[in-house]
Amino acid sequence: MIRFGWETFKKRPWVLIGGFLIVTIVSSVVLNIIEQMFPSTSADTSFIGFLFGVPVQTLASIGMVSFALKAHDAIEAVEFSDLWRPQYFLYYLCMTALYLAAAIVGFVLLIIPGIIAVLTFYFAGYLVVDRSLGPIEAMKESARITKGHRWQLLGLFGLAALLNIAGALALLVGLLVTIPVTFLAAAHAYRTLSRAA
Repeated sequence: MIRFGWETFKKRPWVLIGGFLIVTIVSSVVLNIIEQMFPSTSADTSFIGFLFGVPVQTLASIGMVSFALKAHDAIEAVEFSDLWRPQYFLYYLCMTALYLAAAIVGFVLLIIPGIIAVLTFYFAGYLVVDRSLGPIEAMKESARITKGHRWQLLGLFGLAALLNIAGALALLVGLLVTIPVTFLAAAHAYRTLSRAA
């Protein structure tokens, strides 16, 4: 998976780096504006700021998933416009809430159930963007395609985390390479498990 991500990255590195930078810079600027409008000086303003920040982060996540899937399927055809997919916003937002709830419950019960929940439902967001599934359907399908492969996914995400730590240690510049590579690796894992299932 990582090798696929690296080989794909090498074909159009500047486009992939540019897509990552666009999402990072735009979302950071908007979140900074929200923070200035609603400073964390009280519980009320913090909560309002959080409510305004959630849509920004949701759209950024959708953009990165959409961009990674398009780059995976046709690296020569991927465009910056693939970062903007607001039509999936409501489904993706609801799916994220359910995903976080499942993970939190799992971690509260014991650490292991939380990790299992994270791995089981990890590709729900990909299914929302790729197949336009609703939140519940996406989570069920993610559970189906990851069944029997969760240890492998844990290994993949552990390796991806190590790569991104290495990228951060390289004066953060390395993240411009490691984050696109790991997103492509995750997209390849999603496509591979979908075909296998």
